[in-house]
Amino acid sequence: MERPDGHTHFGYRDVPLGDKQALVNDVFHSVARRYDLMNDLMSGGLHRVWKDVMITALNPPRDNAPFALLDVAGGTGDISFRAAKAAGPNFQATVCDINTDMLAVGRERAQAQHLDDRVRFIEGNAEALPFGDGEFDAYTIAFGIRNVPRIPLALKDAYRVLRPGSRFLCLEFSSVTMPGLDKLYDMFSFNVIPRIGQAVTGDAESYRYLVESIRRFPKPDAFAGMIRDAGFSRVKYDIMSGGIVALHSGWRL
Repeated sequence: MERPDGHTHFGYRDVPLGDKQALVNDVFHSVARRYDLMNDLMSGGLHRVWKDVMITALNPPRDNAPFALLDVAGGTGDISFRAAKAAGPNFQATVCDINTDMLAVGRERAQAQHLDDRVRFIEGNAEALPFGDGEFDAYTIAFGIRNVPRIPLALKDAYRVLRPGSRFLCLEFSSVTMPGLDKLYDMFSFNVIPRIGQAVTGDAESYRYLVESIRRFPKPDAFAGMIRDAGFSRVKYDIMSGGIVALHSGWRL
């Protein structure tokens, strides 16, 4: 989070606020090609269940009603593809990501799954989205908000691009609440995940940052407060897997 001295955190390091985006970009340039495989390995496949819960909450229309989804920081397209497959014929998803390598992977996957007519990919910054006011019926962001340098700006811009009556959904790692699981989770996160990252992508440091960024993310109540401060109503969150993940939601009324 931004501090009065103009610094923020990059994992457990303090860095100038203006440097964080470039550092995050380097992480995802490095891991883009193996990003989805690493998600399976790190979560034991549970990320698929968590994302399915998100799509169920999104509940895209299955009839002919038009529906425009904005999926931010969704470079490889995973959330948008799931939503497109669950939706009716007039569904359109826009994936907006700041990282060109992640977007390239997403475009390739869209073509392979014959979804390139329903899912488009646009480079853009979550803090200043390249879209007009009230363009979208829903906004999703999965495991991406913690990498944004100025989260309050991203939340305010999420509110701006949504139509009245639209929904904001954020799937993000959270704080383990189950006794005993917290110690196991820390051991796995700090000792095993960087080693998996090294073996699969040749990059342990990027995965060390990703683990540290989870620990630095606000607690669920605090993040829910930030969503309310951005203007959203009926804000809530649902804890999953003993607190490993939380699904946050709010409405643009």
